[in-house]
Amino acid sequence: MTQYLQEKWAAQAVRYVLAQFTDIHGIAKGKIVPLNHLQELVSTGAGFAGPSIWGLGLPRNGPRSEFYARADLISARVLPYQPDTLHIICDGYVQGQAFEACVRQTLKRAVTALAQKNLKLQVGIEPEFFLLEQNAQGQLFIPDPKDCLDKPSYDLKSLQRGKVFEYLRNLEQTLRKLGFDVLQIDHEDAPAQYEVNYRYSDALNAADDFMRFKQAAHALAEQQGLVFSLMPKPFANRPGSGLHFHLSLTTLEGNDVCADNHGGLSELGRFALAGLLKHARALCALHAPTVNSYKRLVIGNSLSGSTWAPAHIGWGSNNRTLAARVTAGRIEWRVPDGSCNVYLALAAVIHAMLDGINQGQHPPAAIETDVYECSPLEIKTAALEPLPQTLQEAIQALAANTLLLEAIGPAVMTQFISLKQAEWLEYCHHVSEWEMQRYASAY
Repeated sequence: MTQYLQEKWAAQAVRYVLAQFTDIHGIAKGKIVPLNHLQELVSTGAGFAGPSIWGLGLPRNGPRSEFYARADLISARVLPYQPDTLHIICDGYVQGQAFEACVRQTLKRAVTALAQKNLKLQVGIEPEFFLLEQNAQGQLFIPDPKDCLDKPSYDLKSLQRGKVFEYLRNLEQTLRKLGFDVLQIDHEDAPAQYEVNYRYSDALNAADDFMRFKQAAHALAEQQGLVFSLMPKPFANRPGSGLHFHLSLTTLEGNDVCADNHGGLSELGRFALAGLLKHARALCALHAPTVNSYKRLVIGNSLSGSTWAPAHIGWGSNNRTLAARVTAGRIEWRVPDGSCNVYLALAAVIHAMLDGINQGQHPPAAIETDVYECSPLEIKTAALEPLPQTLQEAIQALAANTLLLEAIGPAVMTQFISLKQAEWLEYCHHVSEWEMQRYASAY
């Protein structure tokens, strides 16, 4: 089969393979491999020095120092913007065995655990992002100065103008050639902010698709002299960007078991929702894994004066002001942002949902009010627990969550927690411009 595919791609003038895997931070890594070495890439994999890759925890020497990325041929796509190159997503191996700290292998294990209950997670991912330009000093700014409405959501004029329209059109065409079914593209609630919606898939394919989306979005932006950014909160005075997960459960045969007959959730769906809410504080560390993430998930009024980000753990029917929104028989999980490692984020979702299902746990009562408008007393009366407000708080919640640590895997979780603790400490040691302006001459 590999030889047949190699000859097929060679006949299409493909000459190279971009062999990609994902590190613990959710960043694409890999090598360029000549197409004539495809068989080796499938059977043995491309070799990498393990200690050079974030989150693997491999030694500098010995038989376990080498990390191999083996091609998953099902994931192969010819790159529309680089047509002589085949993009293939890889799994991590060490000493010939599936490596437990490989994030794609971590998600595969979670998918297998769910399959043992004859269940499959279907995921729709909604990337929100900023499209910016950069000056000679490295400062980022909005490409279109006319994109300046106080409430720019769904602004068609800005959406259709100049570089932006050319970029979004190229992105849609590229994604379509990569196998995406793009449903819609819109201008979001900040200048230069956009969202692309494409059709859902099973958890592993959804994660792979998101990595393909990022690769294409970055490449096309660079070709036009633009900067594509999934940073959760690049501007203090503008709304941030989320990465909402639309979650539903089917049987392995494809029958929906998440929805009831009225647009709500079945009993199984409610159990799964309860699991997500139960583990929400720990999930935050994986779904909003950067210092900047918590500039988005703020309690009270943000500097932007407008936000769709959740700050409290709860759910409601079509209620966008909480961590979970139930709509059309599925769960929209609104905590994640684009800085997450999508493989780890979805593995954590599966294990949290499984815990709710295994325990037969029911979610708390739905909240049908606008939580953004609630007073602190009303929030306290409703017993709404806040999401973590800093990365440190989220990491502490994850480190205390024995179930998720064991289910996701100690190897990858030990590395993740250690790296994120170091990130938080580095941030705490940094002296910001805000501090200089506020304190330098004040005392």
